[in-house]
Amino acid sequence: MACRLEGKVAIITGAAGGIGEATARIFTSHGALVVIADIKDELGARVVASIGPEKCQYKRCDVRNEKEVEELVDFTIKAYGRLDIMFSNAGMSEKATSTILDMDFDVLDNVMAVNFRGVAATIKHAARAMVASGARGSIICTASIAVTKGGFGPAAYTASKLAVVGLVRSAAAELGRHGIRANCISPGGVATPLTMEYFGLTQSQVEERAETGMVLKGGGTLKASDIGEAALFLASDESAFVTGQNLIVDGGRTVGATPAAPAAQVK
Repeated sequence: MACRLEGKVAIITGAAGGIGEATARIFTSHGALVVIADIKDELGARVVASIGPEKCQYKRCDVRNEKEVEELVDFTIKAYGRLDIMFSNAGMSEKATSTILDMDFDVLDNVMAVNFRGVAATIKHAARAMVASGARGSIICTASIAVTKGGFGPAAYTASKLAVVGLVRSAAAELGRHGIRANCISPGGVATPLTMEYFGLTQSQVEERAETGMVLKGGGTLKASDIGEAALFLASDESAFVTGQNLIVDGGRTVGATPAAPAAQVK
């Protein structure tokens, strides 16, 4: 297997489980050195032990705290000498039962602090390090298919992810002169522990709902590793001229309704 990230150094936030963990495994399998950032210390340590401490390290980071994000970037550069990839993946949601009519503004503030302010901090400090070193870096941020239309997620979550898309487009426009790319990935329904917790669904329920809405059939269930493969593409030199984009990975769920099967041709 070709090592598509050989010699590159990456930070992945929210990497103690779910999409972040799957991406860390894919990145390291392709030659990258990875710093796994999260607030779940025990799970993060387990991921490092599973992948191998020669390939990755864990650093606690609450993305709501800009100082901790700055320290995360500094830690990475001290550990590995450079930073090439920032995958800003940490996120949260309010409960699926939340509505605009009973919105809790403390919850709204926390969702925005993690999903938007935290992403802004990771972009800011990763980009500063990349500019200082002259790295032609790649910044990737997790958005959501909720940004495509109302109803795919609770209001606060949807608003925060739509803000991320706008932020990334602005970052791409500003950072292009430095050779730095910025893109989003918008996953469809992936049965991560976070998704199951916030939406009160089992793994099979999440997968069933996601698969039912897909127009692309025959490929099985959308997995965290599928999002990780999309991140691999955006992190690698194969996407050297891709910037300012929102890559939707949802099996065509947001394309539209599944068309009816064509009638059998009469011979």
